[in-house]
Amino acid sequence: MFVADVGGTNIRLALVQDGELQQITKYLCKQFDTITGAINQFAIDVNVDSFEHGCIAIACPVNNDAVKMTNHTWTFSKLELQNQLSLNSLLVINDFSAVAFSLPNLKMEQVIQIGPGEAVEKGNIVVFGPGTGLGVEHLTWTDSGWQTLDGEGGHVDFAPNDEQDIIVWRYIKSKLGRVAAEELLSGRGLVNIYTALVMHAGGNVEYTDPADITQHALASTNLTCVKAVQQFCRIMGSFAGNLALNLCTTGGVFIGGGIAPRLVNFFANNEFRQKFEDKGNLARYVKNIPTYLINEPNHGLLGALAYLLQQTKEKH
Repeated sequence: MFVADVGGTNIRLALVQDGELQQITKYLCKQFDTITGAINQFAIDVNVDSFEHGCIAIACPVNNDAVKMTNHTWTFSKLELQNQLSLNSLLVINDFSAVAFSLPNLKMEQVIQIGPGEAVEKGNIVVFGPGTGLGVEHLTWTDSGWQTLDGEGGHVDFAPNDEQDIIVWRYIKSKLGRVAAEELLSGRGLVNIYTALVMHAGGNVEYTDPADITQHALASTNLTCVKAVQQFCRIMGSFAGNLALNLCTTGGVFIGGGIAPRLVNFFANNEFRQKFEDKGNLARYVKNIPTYLINEPNHGLLGALAYLLQQTKEKH
């Protein structure tokens, strides 16, 4: 068996042996024209002739047989891919469904709590993650165990809450016509925030790669990069608080994705938690809800593994 975690930039794959992840391998998606090519290369690299079952967690809607990635060029038919790989079964789930399934299995050393709060056992949970895009998934406890609530929460409208938010909102509005949360809380979102602040100040845009902005912010070598990352974290706090309000997530709000784990010090010293609780007369509603950074790079694979084992167990 194999599991895969597919984002807009990277694909991570692992063998499943004795219920555990083995030989975790990461490729750049752009190395391959198709997802089939990536999986076949993985089989070669781990010296496996064929797989019996597979589970793919991927960053796009997966309700239909045709799967088309939102932030990459790959498209495929689930049935055709299963046949191409000669699989007995192929499961395809949203990448943040996989992340959600991993949450009940994460240990405290795999997360970093930001601010106060204490999780309620079996309380509703939400996870979101800025990366190439912005994924969102809720998790709720039912009589049959944990169930995910699918959606495209990263594409909701963004509402500014302070003057710097308005500066960024106006910049994105003029460029795209509509301002979705993903246009601020993602790799390109960080670039949008930085660019908006530079242009508002009448400066020259020096950086167009989110990695460069993050690097200069962490090293404190560019003041606007620092301000951009600070604003990024504040906006993330407001967004996290909105998600907590949506479904009373007393089990916690978790932040994954490829960007947030690099910004631990910014979260600890920034206004993230203040913005999370800044909900007017409903501040008390979210005050005791804990917020966590996921500090486990393979949480998507862990979730795909949990889902695969659950589904294959049910069939036997």
